[in-house]
Amino acid sequence: MKRLGVLLSGRGSNFRALLAATREGRLAAEIAVVVSNVSDAPGLAHARAAGLPAFFFDHRGRTRDEHDAEVGRVLAAHAADLVCLAGYMRLLGRAFVEAHAHRVVNIHPSLLPAFPGRAAQRQALDYGVRVTGATVHLVDAGLDTGPIVAQRTVPVEAGDTEESLSERILALEHQLYPEAVERLTSETWRIEGRRLIFLAR
Repeated sequence: MKRLGVLLSGRGSNFRALLAATREGRLAAEIAVVVSNVSDAPGLAHARAAGLPAFFFDHRGRTRDEHDAEVGRVLAAHAADLVCLAGYMRLLGRAFVEAHAHRVVNIHPSLLPAFPGRAAQRQALDYGVRVTGATVHLVDAGLDTGPIVAQRTVPVEAGDTEESLSERILALEHQLYPEAVERLTSETWRIEGRRLIFLAR
């Protein structure tokens, strides 16, 4: 069974969705360790309450590579096969990404490559798109630029606010992320250029 390491900075709702999926049998993997760069992150508290190994590593006063190396050591100590970002509000450095090539996955609240970075829902509303959604992608050294694993759409409705649109996208994320991680950990796939291709069983 594949072992997941989860990195989070806040409430960790996608972490909770992954945890629920593992415990309900919808995701044939186990969460091995949870790491946060925020000491009072609600997601970290939830992990501890769930009996999972959970660690806080402060990034302040340290270089990105120093902090990433500490995170990498605890992931290795818990034999994490795949690293799942769940609201981790730090850009991982090139050294970490290269050391974990094709083993770090993220979920983003837009149809990438549209609206990368922060406030993707606000970007979508400001641009006037009729459809947005969520994207699960592998992480590379860029900002939301790695190969796409899965996408699903959400219509932008008349009168939507950033909050209402965010709520609908988040509900979709909680379904999409466990499904995508299940495919990554149970199916055979390869990378061709920018494309992730799942191979026929």
